[in-house]
Order: sequence, then structure tokens, then C-alpha cells
Amino acid sequence: MKTMNHYLMLFVLMIMSAGLSARQTITGTVTDQISGEALPFVNVLEKGTKNMATTDFDGKYSIEVENNNSVLIFSFVGYENVIIKVENQKSIDVQMAATTELMDVVEIKEYESPLIIRDKTANRLSKSEMKTAGVVYQAYEVGPGVEHNTEEYDVIHENKFHEAQNSPLSTFSIDVDAASYSNIRRVINYGQMPQKDMVRIEEMINYFNYDYPQPTGDDPFSINMEVSQAPWNSKHKLVHIGLQGKNLDYDDLKPSNLVFLIDVSGSMSDHNKLPLLKSSMKMLVGELDENDRVAIVVYAGAAGLVLPSTPVSEKEKIIAALDQLSAGGSTAGGAGIKLAYKVAAQNLIEDGNNRVILATDGDFNVGESSTAAMVELIEKKRKQGIYLTITGFGMGNYKDGRMEQISNAGNGNYFYIDNIKEAEKVFVREMRATLFTIAKDVKIQVEFNPKVVQAYRLIGYENRMLEDEDFNNDKKDAGELGAGHTVTALYEIIPVGVKSEFIRDIDPLKYQSVTEQLGLSNDEILTVKFRYKKPDGDKSQLIVKTLENSQTNINETSENYRFSAAVAEFGMLLRDSEFKQNASYNQALQMAKGAMSNDEFGYRSELISMIRSCQMMAEK
Repeated sequence: MKTMNHYLMLFVLMIMSAGLSARQTITGTVTDQISGEALPFVNVLEKGTKNMATTDFDGKYSIEVENNNSVLIFSFVGYENVIIKVENQKSIDVQMAATTELMDVVEIKEYESPLIIRDKTANRLSKSEMKTAGVVYQAYEVGPGVEHNTEEYDVIHENKFHEAQNSPLSTFSIDVDAASYSNIRRVINYGQMPQKDMVRIEEMINYFNYDYPQPTGDDPFSINMEVSQAPWNSKHKLVHIGLQGKNLDYDDLKPSNLVFLIDVSGSMSDHNKLPLLKSSMKMLVGELDENDRVAIVVYAGAAGLVLPSTPVSEKEKIIAALDQLSAGGSTAGGAGIKLAYKVAAQNLIEDGNNRVILATDGDFNVGESSTAAMVELIEKKRKQGIYLTITGFGMGNYKDGRMEQISNAGNGNYFYIDNIKEAEKVFVREMRATLFTIAKDVKIQVEFNPKVVQAYRLIGYENRMLEDEDFNNDKKDAGELGAGHTVTALYEIIPVGVKSEFIRDIDPLKYQSVTEQLGLSNDEILTVKFRYKKPDGDKSQLIVKTLENSQTNINETSENYRFSAAVAEFGMLLRDSEFKQNASYNQALQMAKGAMSNDEFGYRSELISMIRSCQMMAEK
């Protein structure tokens, strides 16, 4: 009996030991803690082993582990690690939180790590010349291992007020870029106020989508206008102009021929540069159709073709090519752009979407690096039907002005990716529509009624201003509108009879007072004209609309109006604008909080947090 009990005990121990050592498969889904969106390309590692899996495009994973005592580590760029013991679980779903860790701020002394502010009309200055000219500012700390900050920003000369009697026309190109907003968000999240020339107010406004109606006629966009009092000066008025692009017909999509042009120079080695870039590109590949094609060109000390044009049906091949990329060397940006356009041209899809997607920290310091030379090259290539999208990554080496000029030349868009959530916004939610241009060379010309408007000022768009005669010139390049995109512009108006410090004191002109002869009405405040070309067209089409001189109270305006006004007010405060007048963080905050219904992904809530942060910093 004793022997039998002995064997029975040994048998039980063997069963228990087998249960501990038996390999088992764990499955689950990884999502963002706030949005609930699936997170692709999360690394799932069994602690103490080399056993690892990666989540797919739906955030799902499957990994075989040693036993119940195994521990899984979930890691992803821009998110805090999650550590979970397997125990008796067969399915483990994980929610990951975006990292909130802030890098230390250091004070840069004796101009060793300058943040360079450069006027577009000036040549690049030496350090001694910059010190003399007073264009060097305190740099932002860029993280461990980075010794110098050479970020550059073109000086922005704010639009002034123009008198409607003498200069009634205002002409500009649309702009759907949003790089400035995510860039200043990066600085604010590091506990600092952004330098004013980082702030392009039109890009802040156009970072957000607005609830405009879809177009109903033959034109590819709807036009929406409102007018009420300006929040920062109740005696002034604010005109809101909004365009809504027609949504994509996903049943009739044309194939895309994409070339990823990736900077793998030494400056891209930081965790928020090449590693984040690779994750972003993988996200985009997951959004493409099997008929689309992707090629990969890289540049460092020289440019090279890593992956020939490959159908997305071979997705694993594309991802494997991205995985093998590593950073090192200098930056032959000009050679990379030339090769990328050559590859795009060799694989051109007639009537398709042909585009180079450049991903870089913005530095071009070897070879053909002149901004003017690259702009000229890209202007030639866009005539072949190859467009350009630029995505900026990281900090410390960021060349903002150069990136914006190059993207404008290439019928393209310009984004700044500061974290994985922004990568998801740009590459997952918006890039599919961005690839499909529905109108190009979109220009706006506004004529103000001098019987109602004493003076006007366009808020932002300083880098997109056009000469009045450019409006009817079909050879003049302008901005592009992607499927489903919105464009918003604001004018501040000083009504007739309102005294203002912003109006010049000059004698009345003898021959210009002809408004009575023209029979102008007090009912119209302005006439706005739009010109655009179809994506494959060379001749522009014209749309004309008028706006009545409404007395609508700002509390009765749409959320589109109030939210865009709040963003503009915040932007003027960040720029310490000479036109901010009675603007305040609290007023911008309250106005934004009252326009929050269209906030599916939390972008507007994030703006409110940014305003609060800046308000606290300003009060110190």
C-alpha cells in the first residue's frame, strides 16, 4: 500500500510538473488606452527569452510561451511598457498608455546649440553673424545623447491690416499642411513655450476637421461662410471661410504608385526618428490596397534603392525591407530626391496616384542641398504628375522652412510626426484621402466692400500670399485639396466708422472715392472668388459667392466658427502677435470648450490641454 501511494504521489507530481512546463499559446489584442484603436507592430516579448511576436494591423498577436510562469512584455515606440504574468490565461488583451515622460530642459549658453531663426530672404548666417543679428534663441533640449540643436525656422512677418478703399483685394493659395501644430505641441509637451516663428496659425486651424456639408453640385468642394464679432475685439468682425472636399468613393479607387524616400543618416538614429518612422510606414502599408505599389529609396552618405516597386500584395516583403533599415552617415538629400523621382517615373501609373513620400528630420547637408535647387527640381517633376508628401520626424536637427518650401513646390503636403498617435492620424486616418487629390492650384481672392469694411487682415497664410494678378494666371502654382479634406481661413475686419490704431493716418485719395457711383450695397460685406483645376486639367474653373453683412452674435454661430476662432486666438497668443488686442488664454479655452461635439479622436480635447499648459507657463 505504501508503495502504491508512493507511485501515486510521483504520478501527481509528474502531472503538475508537466502542467508547469507545457508550452501554451497566448492570443490577444493590443489597443490604445484612450482611443481604443488597435495598435499594430507592438512587440510582445517573453521575458528572459528571445521569443517574440508582433501585433498585426488589427492589433492582434499570438505567441507560444514556456509555461504559466512566463512573463510577457509589451513594448511600442511612444507608449509605456506593459508587463503581464501569464498564469492560467489563454487570452490576454492589453491597453497601452502613451508615454508622458518628459525630457530634461537645459539652458544653452554661448550659442553652442542654437535654435536658428532664418529669414527666407537672407543667406544662412554664421554663428557670429547670427549673434550680431539677434536671431539666435535658446534651444530646446532634444534628449539623451544629442549634443546640439540646429533647428531652423523661417521668420514669419505677420499680415497687416489693409484699407478696403485703397486695396480691396486679398489673394492667397489654400494650405492644408498641419506640421506647425504638431511641432508646437511637441515643444509645449516638453514644458516650454514655442518660439513664435514655429507658429503658423493657418496650420494650427487646419489641423482640425470641421463639420462642413458635402458638395452637392459638380464642383469638388462646398463653400461655407459666416461672420460675427471678433472674440478679442468686439468692435471688430471675424469672417470664417471654409471649404469641404468631396469624400472618396472607395468603390472606384485608382491604384497608387508610391516611393518611400527615407532618411537613414546618422541624425535619424534617435528613438523618435527612424524607429518611429518605420512604424509609421508600416501603418501606411496596412492601409493600402493589393493593387497599389511601393518602392523604398534611402539616402545617407549616398542614395540607394532598397526595394524596387513591389505590389502591396507582397506586404511581408515591404515590411521586411523597412525592418532592415538602420541609421548612419551624412545626408545626401538631393541625390535621394532625384533617385526617388526616377523610380516613381519608371513605374508611373497613368491616371493613377503617383507620389514620393519623403520622411526625414529635414537635414540636407551633402550634395545638392540648396533649397532653391531642390525646389526647382521638384517643380519640374510635378509636371510629370508625380506629387510629393513630406513627413518630418524628431527634433534637434529639424529644418522647418526648407521642408515647407519643398512640399509647396511638389503639389504636396507637409506633416510633422511627434509621436505614434500623430503617426496614426496622418498615416492611417488621413493618408488614404491625402493620396487622392480632387482639386489642384486652388486660389482664393476676396474683394471687400469699402462701404462696410474699413480695413481687413488675413490671419495666417503669410507664406501663401499671392499677387492679385496671380489669381487669373493658370500658370501660377497654388495649393491642392485632398479627398474629404477641409480648408479654413479667417479674416479680421474693422468696420467703417470704428477707430483703430491699426489704420494708417493718410490723407484721403482724390480719385478713389467712387463707391457711390458704383452703387455698392451695405448688405454685402465681401465677394469671394475661387479658382481650381481638376487633377488632370490645365485650365482653371471659377466659383463666385457673396457674404451678407450679418449681425449674428458669436454665441449663435456654428461650432466650426467658434472653434476655429479659439485656435486663432491661441495662435496669436503664442506668437505674441501685435494684433492680439484683448486675446486671453482663458477666453480661447472657454470658446474651445464650447465647441467640442466633433471630437471623435480627442484632438480638440488635446488642444484644451495645450491651452491650459501655456496659460500656466504664462502666469509663472
